[in-house]
Amino acid sequence: MKSWQQRERALATLSKEIGYTRKPHGDRLHVALAFPNTYWVGMSNLGFQTVYRLFNAQDDIVCERVFLPPKQELAELLASKTAIVTLESQTPVNEVDVVAFSVSFEWDYVNVLTLLRLAGIPRYAAERTELHPLVVVGGAVTFVNPEPLAPFADVIAAGEGEVLVPSFARARRAASGRADLLRRLAPERGFYVPTFYEPHYGADGGLTGFTASAGVDAPVPVRKAALKTTDAVDPPSTSIFTPDTEFGSRLLVEVVRGCANLCRFCWAGYNYLPVRAFPTDRILHVADAARAHANRVGLVSIALCDHPDIERILARLLEMGYAISPASLRLDDLTEPIVRVLRASGERTITIAPETGSDRLRRVINKTVTNDEILDRAELIFAGGIENLKLYYMIGLPTETDEDLVAIRDITLQMRDRMMKHARMRGQVGRIVGSVNPLIPKPGTAYQWLPMEDPAITDKKIKRLRSLMAGIDNVYFNIKSERHSYYQALLSLGDRRVAPAIEVAERNGQNWRAAVAESKVDADFYIFRDRSRDLALPWDIIDGGMKTSFFQAEYAKSLREEWTLPPKRQQENARLLPVIS
Repeated sequence: MKSWQQRERALATLSKEIGYTRKPHGDRLHVALAFPNTYWVGMSNLGFQTVYRLFNAQDDIVCERVFLPPKQELAELLASKTAIVTLESQTPVNEVDVVAFSVSFEWDYVNVLTLLRLAGIPRYAAERTELHPLVVVGGAVTFVNPEPLAPFADVIAAGEGEVLVPSFARARRAASGRADLLRRLAPERGFYVPTFYEPHYGADGGLTGFTASAGVDAPVPVRKAALKTTDAVDPPSTSIFTPDTEFGSRLLVEVVRGCANLCRFCWAGYNYLPVRAFPTDRILHVADAARAHANRVGLVSIALCDHPDIERILARLLEMGYAISPASLRLDDLTEPIVRVLRASGERTITIAPETGSDRLRRVINKTVTNDEILDRAELIFAGGIENLKLYYMIGLPTETDEDLVAIRDITLQMRDRMMKHARMRGQVGRIVGSVNPLIPKPGTAYQWLPMEDPAITDKKIKRLRSLMAGIDNVYFNIKSERHSYYQALLSLGDRRVAPAIEVAERNGQNWRAAVAESKVDADFYIFRDRSRDLALPWDIIDGGMKTSFFQAEYAKSLREEWTLPPKRQQENARLLPVIS
């Protein structure tokens, strides 16, 4: 592929966009914001669009985008060894000052290395000099475990962009060069400079801790950067509209950050605390301003109904003429007015997450709803005119038995009964789609010390569940294989010693089995080992705000099948106690 062909494709892409930023370069810091997946996927990522807007809000920074090319274009670039360019000005990426990666998914780790290779930038931080762009890695994965990517990053930005971007800009203005910038960033909250830290390992291979380089102000651990309040902050929202994206020209807007329910498997629930609702008026202002470019709005949140004004927001969006698509809705917050507004806006499907089919196992994982409540909400959903239901389930949970698998089938059938009852009245039958994933004990959760379930056992459960769900009309289940989860777990639970496997996987077309064998990484060591006796965990380098003692207490309560109720449920229980007694 020739450079002029890249320029033509970039200009064709820009011609379809509304809202991108162009600035003269001059003496501004030039940042290439890289999404390690295709334009189609990346432009649907709200975090990526938010960081683009935050960088360009700094007068002395010009931020441009770069994406992983589609397969054919990628092959042509690799074959011709043509350097990849930024979208806005078609500048070769190796000529910018900073390459900032926004990484949301473990499977995109190899794409980080592919983009560095396309740019002609050394992949390992130790191989770079003052002549190369500074490589910064941020995004959701840095909240969980940045260590597998640490050898490739000059800086890891851990936390929320609203805090990190202004801090980075201030440090850069004061710095006299690359080395000075790294030293200035290291003591700042949320900035982890891997070369300033040395991991230590015990005789059994487990991590024993980290030490910082002598003479460097580098805290151990690095505290995550987070907004204290959203009261004066515009909600993250789509700033660039394009039809060439997964969600089309849809406005995405974040409504609430965080979730108070604290399901014991959910890293996002813990890492985005405290719960912070964005101001209602600002949400509605953003929606009103975007109406000329979008006719559908996607409400982004872990716990949408934690917003105190959610019913008002939904009603106003409906008045604006939006079709409304919420993220997964928490069952205990679904109300008749919410269902009514969603249906009136044209929504035909609602997504909920029972996680499992039994009340007992929900107490284990701290999913604070019961089967009776789930069926009550299913009745509410279908009675309100919603035709389809999407369900999220998990298998491989602690203490899970065959009875719990049967319970998934039973609760799904009971929801189907309610769907069919209302479908017969309308004369149109919808569908229930279940998505099932094996549990990966995620860093920064109550299950972070647990080994992943033996794949042979998980495989038997998958086959069992498939047989239980087979042949049920209007019910469709997608069950992720244990093999897929195995390598995802390696990237989630690994430390710096996993980096060579990522490098080989990038080179061999993501054949992970071969990559692990060639790099001699002991994947089972990371995936199937009990970590409860380890002195330190790889992700301990980032302080996410939750104490180890809290996670240990939650795990103990999990084994006792005890809930930790969120404040809202505690208040409801307190009101019910006089009635019960």
